[in-house]
Amino acid sequence: MMNAAIQTRIAQLQIVKAKVLAALRKGENYELKTELNSEYKERRKEAVRRVIANMTVGKDVSGLFTDVLKNMHTDDLESKKLIYLYLINYAKTQPDLVILAINTFVKDAEDSNPLIRALAIRTMGCLQVQEVLDYLCDPLRKCLSDSNPYVRKTAVLCVAKVYDLNRGIADENGFVEAVRNALGDVNMMVVSNAMSALAEMNSMGGDVWRLEPQIVSRLLTAVNECVEWGQIAILEALIEYEPRDEKEAENICERLLPRLQHANGSVVLTTVRLLLKYERYVKRADLLAQFAKKMVPPLITLLSSEPEIQFVALRNINIILQRRPRLLSKEIRVFFCKYNDPIYVKYEKVEVLVRICSERNSEPLLNELKEYAKEVDVDFVSCAVNAIGRLAIRFEAAAERAIAVLEELVQMKVDYCVQTCVVVLCDILRRYPGRFEAVVTTLCEHADYINAPEARAAYLWALGEYSEHIPSVASLLGAAVDSLLEEEDACVQLALVNACVKYFLKQPQRAQALVLRALQTASEKCANPDVRDRAYIYWRLLSADPSAARTVVLAEKPPVRPENSSLPEPLLEELVNELGCVSSVLQQPARQFVYARAERAGVPRGDAATTADYGTQAAVDTTPGADAAVGEPELLISF
Repeated sequence: MMNAAIQTRIAQLQIVKAKVLAALRKGENYELKTELNSEYKERRKEAVRRVIANMTVGKDVSGLFTDVLKNMHTDDLESKKLIYLYLINYAKTQPDLVILAINTFVKDAEDSNPLIRALAIRTMGCLQVQEVLDYLCDPLRKCLSDSNPYVRKTAVLCVAKVYDLNRGIADENGFVEAVRNALGDVNMMVVSNAMSALAEMNSMGGDVWRLEPQIVSRLLTAVNECVEWGQIAILEALIEYEPRDEKEAENICERLLPRLQHANGSVVLTTVRLLLKYERYVKRADLLAQFAKKMVPPLITLLSSEPEIQFVALRNINIILQRRPRLLSKEIRVFFCKYNDPIYVKYEKVEVLVRICSERNSEPLLNELKEYAKEVDVDFVSCAVNAIGRLAIRFEAAAERAIAVLEELVQMKVDYCVQTCVVVLCDILRRYPGRFEAVVTTLCEHADYINAPEARAAYLWALGEYSEHIPSVASLLGAAVDSLLEEEDACVQLALVNACVKYFLKQPQRAQALVLRALQTASEKCANPDVRDRAYIYWRLLSADPSAARTVVLAEKPPVRPENSSLPEPLLEELVNELGCVSSVLQQPARQFVYARAERAGVPRGDAATTADYGTQAAVDTTPGADAAVGEPELLISF
């Protein structure tokens, strides 16, 4: 009996195992197919959810097209939305089967529920299948004059999709004219969507609509009653409008000012963009001052948002300051870095701080930058020290304080900080020749901490340039000559040869043996041909005519000029007109990475990310990795 029971149990388990294996072989799609055809409504709804979940993560569920299609006849709004989403995703791969859903679409377009009517017309527009257009015209015509504003605002956007697919059908059926008429709708959301649809059709190469003064007045009224997306659409459209005279420009600016108080950063930046555009037509100084005063608080408010929004705001502020340099000069403390700021925000804040600094507020900024230079992030320390040097070169009154700050940082003996400080100090000495020679003594005292090639070259330049002020210059240069062949970088070897020759020309009696040893080592034993050639030239020049050598080597050099970190004027104008967009963050005009705009501008795709057409390089971006996008062969975005 026991054996029989065991055998029976084993047989049952084998049957179960066979069923499980058969189910696994059939796969998940087979299971979903079964569920989609279930007689129970809840099981079918759950199956539709699972199909969309699989589609979202990239699994191929196109084989379930007909089974999903059968579930379209439902009153459940959630299921209908999911099924319509599935149809949009697979319509292009199954265009013949999509026709089977047309009757349901047409029926839903006449449903008593406005949400279902809008959903049906939106989905038909998004299918982008030529065969559907013939069936779309009648429902779309009805929805454009629907009594519900939600349906109308959805229908006007659908017209833009029809126009993209077949312009002839859109014109013949009067859809474009209906969208123009929608600009006079009583509902402002319909107006904003009509505005978006017309702008999109214009961007497709059609000349379907142009802004007129009456329409501009209507849009400025509508913008106060729209949600943020509608406001952005209307404000974007106003960018293309050129006012007839100064009075109209003043009126537009005054009506735009309330938008600066909006909580949405995109609305604020788009409004600032419009103000910067229209203020060029305004001549009254008091109005311009008023506009500038109104722009400051919302820009500062953006800096209290999330770090990502702060970064976008700072990149845009950087562009705005190049147009209006004094706009934020009184708000310098707002841009001081916080301890918990992400590093990418800190870089942008330092760049803005340097840009808005003046002689009046340079001292507090130098003190702040000194604190940044004491942090542990090597790249950020370098950024802060370079900012100190830029201020010293830019403002003569700040140079002495900057020198004191840099000397203090050198005396901290932090290796990575000392390297950058040495380079910056030498740049300041070049900017103000004949002043601050005492700082060279500090460099000599900390020579053991100067290891980086660029810093070593700058230090050796200082030894040669100010050798008459350094009592121990002979021993310092002698030690450097002894290790000449150990130097791996050619710039250090060249700097050492130059320094020895300068020392000899200034003090011939004391430096004769040293320069002879340096030139002999460099010309005979050095592997780098540039260094050997330099040594040969100096040797022959000194042998033939020492006075000529003095004229050449000790000639007065032009002082270092403040670097121009501003964008080229044509590029700046384009970016000001695109504030709040991706292009303002990348600091490249949209026509260089958006397919449609690039083609209209005649920019070859291979050169899409370059700025060669401006005839000059764009401003130096101090953000690490910021140059990674230069020279990208492909356009990034396609509309």
